[in-house]
Amino acid sequence: MILLAVVLITGGGFAYHFFKLARTSFNQMYAPKGQHSTAIKKGRPFSVLILGVDTGADGRIDKGNSDTLMVATVNPKTEKTVLYSIPRDTLVELRGDGKRDMQKLNAAYNLGGVKMARRTVSKLLGIPIDYYLTMNMGGLEKLVDAVGGITVHSPMDVEFNGIKISKGTHHLNGKQALSYSRMRYQDPKGDYGRQMRQQEVIRAVVNKMTAQKKLSHYQALLTALEPNVRTNVDFNSALRGLVKYRANLTHITSRHLQGKDAWINGSSYQIATTAELTKVNRALRQELALPAKRLDNEETRLNALNPTFDGKKSQLYNTFGLDTVYYTNNTY
Repeated sequence: MILLAVVLITGGGFAYHFFKLARTSFNQMYAPKGQHSTAIKKGRPFSVLILGVDTGADGRIDKGNSDTLMVATVNPKTEKTVLYSIPRDTLVELRGDGKRDMQKLNAAYNLGGVKMARRTVSKLLGIPIDYYLTMNMGGLEKLVDAVGGITVHSPMDVEFNGIKISKGTHHLNGKQALSYSRMRYQDPKGDYGRQMRQQEVIRAVVNKMTAQKKLSHYQALLTALEPNVRTNVDFNSALRGLVKYRANLTHITSRHLQGKDAWINGSSYQIATTAELTKVNRALRQELALPAKRLDNEETRLNALNPTFDGKKSQLYNTFGLDTVYYTNNTY
């Protein structure tokens, strides 16, 4: 959608040829899952669940967990786009298999695909999820290379998969950007620090996309996206939304759901408190122009049953038997 908007804005004699290429690529990336939203067609605010899946990186070929989770809201009236990162280790009730099963959020995609991930995040935050977009992390590497690399401002020394990036400003290629966006154990902010770096990479890629001027650049981008991205936004919906939403490209802000440290079955989790969930719920519903609605889900009910938990002095959290999976040391 961003690429189409850029071509529409810049024009040029190659626009027609690009649209033909884009239609072919969209047909490859289009994968409708579950209920189809008409928000873009009607020009309404909409939400997108963005999943960074750990296939396509480090030689992985399995289905993989969604280690990067973001909800983006796009409001044409305010012309704002807001990216909300959600910690992958957030304790959630997995929705869609008919069971009361509490696990880490990143397991939803692995166990139930996009359908379960959308339902789980929707219930957790109390908002409709209109659209989704998945990208495997190996595809991120190709995308960064396709835009000619990106510039980041690293707040610390980063080392991951044998790649070292020192503190300061650097121009990164795809392989470096992938390592920069995936490291979390050295970051004193843990997964929250990684979320900030991931959002920085996304904004940098968007900025480089808007700077492309040649058809060959767009062809390279589509080549990078086509095998690595899947979405339920079809080509015609993207075209309809261009004029209505293109101003949102220049007003992107980043936020995150803040959890508290917890230990469940000997494994590390993040607990989203009812106060935090309520705050995020209200903010997201406001961005989506939805009326306020009291949040009521399994997460808020369990929070009420753990009155002494504070994530600091008390990190033990009781799910009353609803957690059924033990996570080993290399999975959290």
